[in-house]
Amino acid sequence: MSASALPSLADFRSALIVKPSSLGDIVHTLPAVHAIHQAYPNLKLRWLANTEWTPLLEGTPWLDEVMPFPRKSFRGVTAIFKARRWAQQALPSRDGPEIVLDFQGLFRSAMLSRASGSRPIIGLSDSREGARFFHDHIISVNAADHAVDRYLALPRAFGIEVNKDTLSFPLASGQAPKDWPQCDDRIVIHPWSRGVGKSLSNEALQALCDSLSPQPIVLVGMSDDQTRPVGAHITDFSHRTSLVELIWVLRTARWVISVDSGPMHIAAAVNDQTLGLHTWSDPRKVGPYNPRAWVWKAGRIAHRQEFTPTEATTEAQINPAAARQIGQFVLRS
Repeated sequence: MSASALPSLADFRSALIVKPSSLGDIVHTLPAVHAIHQAYPNLKLRWLANTEWTPLLEGTPWLDEVMPFPRKSFRGVTAIFKARRWAQQALPSRDGPEIVLDFQGLFRSAMLSRASGSRPIIGLSDSREGARFFHDHIISVNAADHAVDRYLALPRAFGIEVNKDTLSFPLASGQAPKDWPQCDDRIVIHPWSRGVGKSLSNEALQALCDSLSPQPIVLVGMSDDQTRPVGAHITDFSHRTSLVELIWVLRTARWVISVDSGPMHIAAAVNDQTLGLHTWSDPRKVGPYNPRAWVWKAGRIAHRQEFTPTEATTEAQINPAAARQIGQFVLRS
């Protein structure tokens, strides 16, 4: 359905934002939802997110309600029916007419949207798993665009002006972890990812840490591999930060070096001095959106928008030589 057929947001008391996951995707959705808030400050915003990701949003003053979706509680063949019953009880609006904005675009998110009882339901044209059959209006997006740009198509369809030069990623300020090392000019490295082929090898991580010596380095993140780099300038803080603490850690670092992952997107949202490491993923589509952030890809370091299509789709692992190149770049910057 065309954007011209959309209702006016002024006709609603509240909007249900359906974006349960993942970590990076929630970060990517923030500018679009914040733009809606700025244009319609009296519109109550309720955001449905998986319980493990709600700390990203809690304490955000422009959100009226953060609704934890206990995704992990619904397992087995009856999971979808249990989730539907949960939504029918937990999601109905208590504040009058409500519009539903399904940024997730999957069968489960569309089902939850419909089960809320609120209408209309707005979705995006790149929705999958039959989600579009639950949507009352579909906003056209370019599936090749970066996720942030795809989500921004929704407020634009409502006539909201969005200036890409002044986009806001209004994450919580976070809090310092207990026993956090009190050192100046610390460089935070997030070297692990659940994505296949994205994590730094032990050899590359050691080379990166060696190249940054004697600058203080703090490792964050989670890895089942117990091997860690050796060096007096290295503090291993892996498995020791909550999500709220991680936001603070990334915000206050002199530099953040991160593999392609959710924490990389948090870092780029709160710290211009972020360098994202891309092995096989395309930084034009999934890289750090911040135009001042840097990307290593295909053997060179540049801003996300500066990579050619050939470079952006080239696969190249980070070997020790490339890791030293990354370290030298950070020290020079």
